Amino acid sequence: MIDRDQVRKVAILARLELTPEEEEQFTTQLGSILEYVEQLGELDVSKVEPTTRAIDVSNVTRLDLLRPYLDREAILNNAPEGDGDFFKVPQILNVEE
Repeated sequence: MIDRDQVRKVAILARLELTPEEEEQFTTQLGSILEYVEQLGELDVSKVEPTTRAIDVSNVTRLDLLRPYLDREAILNNAPEGDGDFFKVPQILNVEE
């Protein structure tokens, strides 16, 4: 199914330096994995609904409600640098005028 040359090629593409022993080991391991995938391909899944997960999962989130913060001055006073009612932050974009 997969030979040592293919493992070597993948290792080069992945920029991995493999010893000859590792090449042999990965050839065996990858061959086993590919054989298993072939076995899975033989299963009849025509009556199986497509899913993204094997079990139902849902996120538990809270409502995101907009509310004014009562102590605005406390927040502004904690800023390293401010400009009136705003936080002053370093420029991160190069804007050419």
